[in-house]
Amino acid sequence: MRILDRFRIDDRVAIVTGASSGLGVAFAAALADAGADVALGARRDDRLAATRKLVEDAGRRAITVRTDVADPDDCGRLVEATMAAFGRVDILVNNAGIGTSVPATRETPEQFRSVIDINLNGCYWMAQACARVMQPGSSIVNIASVLGLTSTGIPQAAYSASKAGLIGLTRDLAQQWTGRKGIRVNALAPGYFESEMTDQFEHDYIERAVLPRTLQGRLGHADELSAALIFLASDAGSYVTGITLPVEGGLLTT
Repeated sequence: MRILDRFRIDDRVAIVTGASSGLGVAFAAALADAGADVALGARRDDRLAATRKLVEDAGRRAITVRTDVADPDDCGRLVEATMAAFGRVDILVNNAGIGTSVPATRETPEQFRSVIDINLNGCYWMAQACARVMQPGSSIVNIASVLGLTSTGIPQAAYSASKAGLIGLTRDLAQQWTGRKGIRVNALAPGYFESEMTDQFEHDYIERAVLPRTLQGRLGHADELSAALIFLASDAGSYVTGITLPVEGGLLTT
């Protein structure tokens, strides 16, 4: 196999959660561009049509399924719909996530639990449902965050805890499934990328707290993160499992 061919995922089937906006849209488009058919899940299913069009414009097939990953039954339905449409699941991108920025003394149990339910528990339910049907050679990529490894000056206890938990979950699922099932499990730890989440920050937060700590001095571009995703999802990363790959412009070095 030629080296660039290892990055192709022709005729494989991927599931992307949180595919209605932001990085989830970019991930779905990148997977289709690399050759995969894509099942798209999100709570805001009215916004999935635009993502579906991107996949189809790349010459690949797509389905959309309303999915709340905090509900294990919804996760099962997304996998069942994918199997019914395409007959297989080769790649899972656990991208669905939410964030809060509430001081720890004021964060309510409901706020904290809602973040954990989607960002951590939801990734587990999706991985569990996919692993039951995946064949050897499949890949799960969990979208963690640099905030699972460091902090950047705003109160994000629930988000940071969920992403740190996801990094631990990634290690354990790789330990359980890589040797026994042939399923690789890895995580990406993005730094700061232009997205709905960064749009919610105070207007000067990025310039004041993030860019001075980022060696490249800028936010990341979605295609830079998508390239790392394709590496982990494809045969290019066939000897990589159980790791968390930071894609953060050097933020973790400062």
